[in-house]
This record gives sequence, C-alpha cells and structure tokens, in this order.
Amino acid sequence: MTSQPAPETPDAAAAASEPEWWDDPALPWKHKPGRADLICMSALSVVAIYALVMLPLRPIILGLAPHLLGSLGYRTGLVLVGALAAVGDRWWPLVLVVGSLMAMKFDWVYWWAGKLWGRNIMDVWSANKSERTQRRWEKIWNGARRFETLAIFVTFLPIPIPAGVVYAALGAAGTKLWKFLAVCFGSALLTTAGYMAVGYWIGEPAVQVVDTYGRYLWYLSIAILVGMFAVFWYRQRGAQQQASTEDR
Repeated sequence: MTSQPAPETPDAAAAASEPEWWDDPALPWKHKPGRADLICMSALSVVAIYALVMLPLRPIILGLAPHLLGSLGYRTGLVLVGALAAVGDRWWPLVLVVGSLMAMKFDWVYWWAGKLWGRNIMDVWSANKSERTQRRWEKIWNGARRFETLAIFVTFLPIPIPAGVVYAALGAAGTKLWKFLAVCFGSALLTTAGYMAVGYWIGEPAVQVVDTYGRYLWYLSIAILVGMFAVFWYRQRGAQQQASTEDR
C-alpha cells in the first residue's frame, strides 16, 4: 500500500500563508532585500536621527560656536560667519569650503535610494501625506527628472522643496553619481557663498543680535525639545485612537 501524505496542520498552513517580514507596503523594496538595500535603509535612518538630534542643538551651537554650525552647512551659521568676517574674522574661507561639502553630506543617500528602489521610495515617504502633498511631490518628481541640474540647484535655496524627493528622482532616472555630486558641490559652493555674503552685508548688527540671542538659547532649545515630544505624543495618540476604532 502506498502511504498517504500527512495532512497539513493548521499551524503549518498559517505559517505558509503569512507574508515574509520584508513583504510590507511600508518598505520600499518589492523583493527580499539584499545587502545594498539594508545598508541604504540604515543610512536613511542615520540621516533621520541626525536631523532630530541637531534640531535642538542648532540654537546652542549658533550661540556658542557659529563657525562649527556654518561648517556643518547650516544657513544661519553661514550668515553669521559672513557677519563675523565683516568685523575682521578670518576663518570664513575655511568655513566656505567645509560648509559647502557638509551641506551636501547626505545627498548621495537619497540618490542611492532612488537608484535602488525607484518611485517606490517616494510612495513610502508620501503614504501618510495629504492628497495635496502627494500631488505636489508627484510634480516635483517629474520636474526633477526633466530639469536635473536646475532641480538640484533649487534644493540649496531657502525654498520649501523636499530635496530627498528630487535626489531620489534623479537616482531613479539614471543620473550618474559623479555628475550628481559635481552639481551638488557647485550648487552648495555658490549658495554657501551667497549666505555668507548676506551676513557680510548685514555686518555688525547681525553679530549683536546673536550675542543677545545667546542669552536665551537654552530656553529655545528646551522649547524645541518640548515641541518635538508634544508632536510625537500627539501622533502616537492619534494612531492608537485610529487602531481602536478599526478594532470595533
């Protein structure tokens, strides 16, 4: 007699029907991630953590070490270094070069994300955004692929454009990394010089304002931290309320 195969147990059937951990619409890949996928995702996480950490620290660094803030590529620091140059400070050439490099320090990460995952990365970023924001990002994505060099330059201006979307679009479009970085550096150098020139034009009044501001910088940093925790708590509460509503 031929033996009949043993019927599948309920646990085995359930395990077979469960999706893999990487098969999640909240993730940008549509396949089992490889080494490059995991490294790029980790790099994006590092960028996000860096931005959160620097948010409350920037007011402190501006008051205590404006050259450091300018060298990190932040516009307020660059303007103040320009103002200090107007009253005799000689460190501005070094800040100009280092600040330009640091202003583009994470751009390659977004380019790489676009190269790896294409439009999927933008879909992940915009999943919880309003329809208006999604339409706007769609136009930015298409415009970046069309205008390329100009699109990169615009991201270094004080204009509310999601630079990550622009860079990812160029990575997805096949823009060469060397060209992308060359345009980024040229744009960063030009705009960094512009911010420092604004500070130089303002001159000593800007230095006096920052000196006065330095007396209150700790209060501003604390206020930023409180605001960050309040936003986090509000979003967590909203997510819990939505989950409880769906369970009913």
